[in-house]
Amino acid sequence: MAITIKEVTDKQGLKQFVRFPNELYAGNRYYVPQIESMEIDTLSPEKNRAFEVCEGKYWLAINDEGKVVGRVAGIINHKYNKKVGKRICRFGWIDFIESQEVVSALMDQVEEYARTKCMDVIEGPVGFLEFDISGVLVEGFDQVPTAYGKYNHPYYEPMILKEGYVKETDFVEYRITVPDNIERYTRFAKAVGERYNLREGNYSSKSELLHKYADGIFEVMNSCYSKLHGFSELSPAQCEDLKDQFFPNLRLDYVSVIVDKNDKVVGFGITLPSLSLALQKAKGHMFPFGFIHILKALRKNDTIDALLIAILEEYQDKGVNAMIISKIGEGMHKNGIKYVESTRELEENHNVQNLWGRFEHHLHKRARIYVKTIS
Repeated sequence: MAITIKEVTDKQGLKQFVRFPNELYAGNRYYVPQIESMEIDTLSPEKNRAFEVCEGKYWLAINDEGKVVGRVAGIINHKYNKKVGKRICRFGWIDFIESQEVVSALMDQVEEYARTKCMDVIEGPVGFLEFDISGVLVEGFDQVPTAYGKYNHPYYEPMILKEGYVKETDFVEYRITVPDNIERYTRFAKAVGERYNLREGNYSSKSELLHKYADGIFEVMNSCYSKLHGFSELSPAQCEDLKDQFFPNLRLDYVSVIVDKNDKVVGFGITLPSLSLALQKAKGHMFPFGFIHILKALRKNDTIDALLIAILEEYQDKGVNAMIISKIGEGMHKNGIKYVESTRELEENHNVQNLWGRFEHHLHKRARIYVKTIS
């Protein structure tokens, strides 16, 4: 099979790039399609302010019949490279049919791009920022991913390894059963608040939450996530993008913002009703009916996804996590939530994983990032 690599240079090509996995996984019960318009915005420099610090190119693999059989992005995050003192080219948005020839052609193109940019290392799959979908699924092929994860066929890993890539790190995902009683967390949370003069922030609407505490949330996030793999400090403009992306869909019952006596954010937890099944029904489109499925999932659900949690270092190991769990736990009980999906956590991020230690939980998905040194 003859494979041609074609760079994406126009809107039509970008649509093909975004739609390819939807075609590859058509009819797959575990695949969760992303909303095509949102994916296009993420990949467009004029829409995504990650391009303040990043650059990238996208390619399609075309067979001799003119059919798309693979895709990949090559990305350089200059801010992150400066932070870690390395010359890293990322690959992301990788999907392909079961063909080593296709994988070789795609990865050769990324490596050629990296060399022209004087990079030394290739790693991925990762996106522009920490909040883009990352990793190749290596465990949990019989599970529906969260809206912030990704499904792929089992053949991805062995084919990537054949191209000379090795494991760099893993993301793990847990399914947690909501306990019938969280009274002990409520009592402990009250004691912690009194001891350290902390409390839940005062907000009664999403608008008030946004205006009073969003900036503080991102300050805590930048501080706490600074040492995590792939994370570089979010700029004010990038924070604005994330506000637009996440805040409209929040439900206050599933959010906790812990503040000190000066109303300064010291920790937070943000969860969201699972959108996986709604996105499957939407089939990649908000209209004409996709948004209806999403609205229904936000209002009525038995599962929430734990998106973000962070606590300032000086307040860690002091029980602030119990305050967060107590607040969100009350919302879960109120609305009949039975399960929590942890979303992807770095395997070495034990601080977050310890949150689930006292609950019934099990690890049911694992995704992997790979690395390769090039000459």
